[in-house]
Amino acid sequence: MNNHSETESSGHNSVQGGSDNIPGWTEELELAFSAYKGPYLAGRVSSRHKTVCEILVPGAVVQAGISGALQKIGKQPVVGDFVVLLDQPETGSRMIVNILPRKTCLSRGAVGDGGGEQVIAANLDTIFIVTSVGKDLNLRRLERYLAIVYSSGARPVILLNKTDLEGNPARLVEKIQSIAGNVPVVPLSALSKTGLEALIPFLNPGETVALIGSSGVGKSTLINSLLGETVQRTGGIREDDEKGRHTTTVRQLFLLPNGAVLIDNPGIREIQLGDSAEGLEKTFSEIVDAARNCKFKDCTHRDEPGCAVLQAVEEGLIPEERLASYHRLTDELAFQSRKSEIGLKRLEKERFKKIAVDIKKYKKSTGKL
Repeated sequence: MNNHSETESSGHNSVQGGSDNIPGWTEELELAFSAYKGPYLAGRVSSRHKTVCEILVPGAVVQAGISGALQKIGKQPVVGDFVVLLDQPETGSRMIVNILPRKTCLSRGAVGDGGGEQVIAANLDTIFIVTSVGKDLNLRRLERYLAIVYSSGARPVILLNKTDLEGNPARLVEKIQSIAGNVPVVPLSALSKTGLEALIPFLNPGETVALIGSSGVGKSTLINSLLGETVQRTGGIREDDEKGRHTTTVRQLFLLPNGAVLIDNPGIREIQLGDSAEGLEKTFSEIVDAARNCKFKDCTHRDEPGCAVLQAVEEGLIPEERLASYHRLTDELAFQSRKSEIGLKRLEKERFKKIAVDIKKYKKSTGKL
């Protein structure tokens, strides 16, 4: 939305009518929401702050807190979620009491010792992985992004931005395509608005597109160019290392004039894989295909005899750095999985410890010790 602090939407961002006019609303969501009778509203999270969400409802943007019951069971709404609001006109307050089923969700490994997953955004049809010419263009990072996007269930599209600064963008597109497989790679310049027409097939009415990428690759500039107005603050990059400054600090949902939805994300410098096993297989499909001919079913493609993957590397069919990247990411995935298991065991141990303490307190208070 243009200005998330407004309580009424306006201009090209306005939404009128019933729940079916919430961008992305489907018959499945309507069926799920039909279970709620009484003072309930359906809406979609357009931005999330610490304790308050801004919710897109028919004809307006409203603020709502998160119910204690939801917080207690660890259900946290994210941008793109369709939610159920308890509407209390007498007090003028609204509360998110449930999250409707998610079609897809973009998540990453949570930071910290516990492992687990952190959901970034939900109900996405397409995810634009935005990179740019210069030092940000990193094939290994793009492989990581692809694994995460594939795991989300959304369709990946790679955007090569700032092509106006590159004499031979076709060379860079070819370089990216070498690791992208069938994923579309679109060269463009958000600043000069060249190449934006190639995005039209991915920006369909009622569909949701999220943008991910490092700081400074031009995500905010692209949002502004697609909307035709400045809704996101933009910033330059440091000359010494070409790294961008964080200009977007919260995830936000924007509505394009044709009814397509865009979700901007703060720049991600480091993104953990989380649970992206399926995504890795799709990202490195040529390795997975070659592995079917390995002598051993549990071949790790490192030094086993009869390894078809190593043979493909020797024959130049699979680049050596591509296999090295596959090993690096599969090792990281295994580590994340172990860390998550340890975290769950620790939580379970703490839970039983608390139950034991509560029982002891109860027995002491009733004299049953």
